[in-house]
Amino acid sequence: MSTHRIVVLGAGYTGLLAAIRLSQRTRRLDVAITLVDPSDRFTERLRLHQVAAGQELAVHRIPDLLAGTGVTFVRGRASAIDTAARTVRVDGHGDLAYDELVYALGSATDTATVPGAAEHAWTLNGGPAAHDFAVRLAGLAATGGTVAVCGGGLTGIEAATEIAESHPGVRVVLISAGEPGAMMGVSARAHLGRALDRLGIVRHLGQRVARVLPAGVELADGAVVAADLTLWTTGVRVSPLAARSGIATDARGLVVVDETLKSVSHPEIHAIGDAAAVRQAWGAVHGTCQSGLPTAAYTADLIARELRGKTVRPFRFGYFHQPVSLGRRDAVIQFTRADDTPGRFVLTGWAACRYKETVSSSPLTAFRVSRRMPMTVQLSKGGRATRRRG
Repeated sequence: MSTHRIVVLGAGYTGLLAAIRLSQRTRRLDVAITLVDPSDRFTERLRLHQVAAGQELAVHRIPDLLAGTGVTFVRGRASAIDTAARTVRVDGHGDLAYDELVYALGSATDTATVPGAAEHAWTLNGGPAAHDFAVRLAGLAATGGTVAVCGGGLTGIEAATEIAESHPGVRVVLISAGEPGAMMGVSARAHLGRALDRLGIVRHLGQRVARVLPAGVELADGAVVAADLTLWTTGVRVSPLAARSGIATDARGLVVVDETLKSVSHPEIHAIGDAAAVRQAWGAVHGTCQSGLPTAAYTADLIARELRGKTVRPFRFGYFHQPVSLGRRDAVIQFTRADDTPGRFVLTGWAACRYKETVSSSPLTAFRVSRRMPMTVQLSKGGRATRRRG
């Protein structure tokens, strides 16, 4: 019997965990696992707001994280998938053949929907982008100036508070079409508001951005918010590779999967994390590390079980919390129902900081432990909410 070839595209949180867990689960099988990514440095996306504020983080190299697993790392960009031949074209390396493909290319902030965003705004799309922003921010902090953060979601909140705390001489303006942290409950939003006030963050709410200018942001009503730097944190885009390769995708370009996270058009392809259109009985799963890591662990376990001829159960997932840092000395944790709507309990202050730090560091812990044994990375399977018919 020939070696079973598994190629994992993308070495973010989900792709890296899938590769490492697969190696542990299939160590007694004739399996070859290859992980493909353009960079050999692992990016802690949960901490990019810290990088943007100028904080130096530990460097984690992907080959080091894979040490002892037997996974082959190929540094290169996947540019084409031939689903008929079952090969992946990797720039600089030619074609890689696969029997099963794990598609984990993730997502990035979308700057294409608003004029000027791509040309004049900075993003947190990767470590280099966040670092370059931090360099510009450091120069601005020396003379005083204004940073506009566009987007009142969790990323925008974390970036705005981190910048304001790290650079108190910089004026930070948060621009959002809705209330910051609108997905959280009343108590959590109240704590968030107090933190924004304490840090002196100015809010422009209820207005969409019409254009990003070289020195500011124009709102939908024509008002202009002057800014020396603009950070764009709203909107999501995914790689066009799946759609370009003839794999069934939804209107956003996410791979449409069945209840076992296999492509509905090509069942030898598994899609995980932000790249997959995953539905549960309660609704659609949106891309977060909280949901991504369970899809990676599930897929690794599913492949291993099927190679051994065992049956598999459908993927089940429910949200558990919305952890948000508010600088290094404050945070708010909104505990949730399975569908990510706010529950009754909220954690704030020092205890929330410790909780958030545990969450942010948990993926690296999962990588290290999973080299030796599978560990639980899922906080909730949703209970009854995932057993009901949609």
